[in-house]
Amino acid sequence: MAATGFKDYYAVLGVNRTATTDDIKQAFRKLARKYHPDVNPDNKTAEAKFKEVSEAYEVLSDADKRKKYDQYGQYWQQASRAGAGNPYANPGDMGGFDFSAYGSFDEFINELLGRFSTAPGGASGRGYPYGTPGGPGVGYDTASSQSFDQEANLRLTLSEAFHGAQKRLRIGSDSVEVRIPPGVKQGSKIRLKGKGPMNPYSKQPADLYLVVQLDTHGFFKLEGDSLTAEIPIAPDEAVLGGKIDVPTPDGSVTMNLPTGTRSGQTLRLRGKGWPSPKGDRGDLLIRVVITPPGSLSDTERQLYEQIRDSRTASPRQSLVNTRL
Repeated sequence: MAATGFKDYYAVLGVNRTATTDDIKQAFRKLARKYHPDVNPDNKTAEAKFKEVSEAYEVLSDADKRKKYDQYGQYWQQASRAGAGNPYANPGDMGGFDFSAYGSFDEFINELLGRFSTAPGGASGRGYPYGTPGGPGVGYDTASSQSFDQEANLRLTLSEAFHGAQKRLRIGSDSVEVRIPPGVKQGSKIRLKGKGPMNPYSKQPADLYLVVQLDTHGFFKLEGDSLTAEIPIAPDEAVLGGKIDVPTPDGSVTMNLPTGTRSGQTLRLRGKGWPSPKGDRGDLLIRVVITPPGSLSDTERQLYEQIRDSRTASPRQSLVNTRL
């Protein structure tokens, strides 16, 4: 059922759809003078007509509003309100698609893109929020006006992304088993062929792309392609070096700490990092942070004082003559 109350602003101003900005301005000035309240005191009809003419001019004189009005017709205001929050607000040239066949903007979007429901829970017992059209995690591919592929967020723990996982998801009335390969990263896309909305032109189902969103981990971080971690070391370990135990995705390993390690220095554990699509492993990057003890025993304090009193060089010696 078509929406009611739609105003043809071009007809209101008496111009055609190819009218220039100057044509629109000239038509508005003529009608505004004719129906202005000062010229027609206590004339409710003229007052209503003046408001209608002003409304039409406000839309058609604004290039952005006019573009949306020309594209969406009676639904241009809904599309404008959607803005950046609705990724379907500007799907591109719809090739003369008849919007009047729909009773509302939501009705058009629902038919165009379908609705996705959350599964009762995957292997981890959690549902995944594919949302409704325009909701969080849903996107529209504007690369082509003929593309109706859809995107939806898929949240994974870092462990699931590292090891891979099997997820059973409910998409509309279908239950789909999705295999998550090991080594997916933030923003990785998993294609589900033919599980997207129906293309109203080809009458064939489009594809659904699951966009991976990774939860944070208490120790490991994935920065780009590199798995990283931060390890605290004691001042004496930094000075003397030695062996320290370091957690990795495969369990704890012993790492050699060089003599004179600086705080913030990055050390590399080869083959202990993030898996690649080829099946090999990157490196685990360990950032060391020198951490002084929170409290000292009497013996420790005496020894630190001896070190201070017998130190032969200052770490700030090179800054003595620094000026602006």
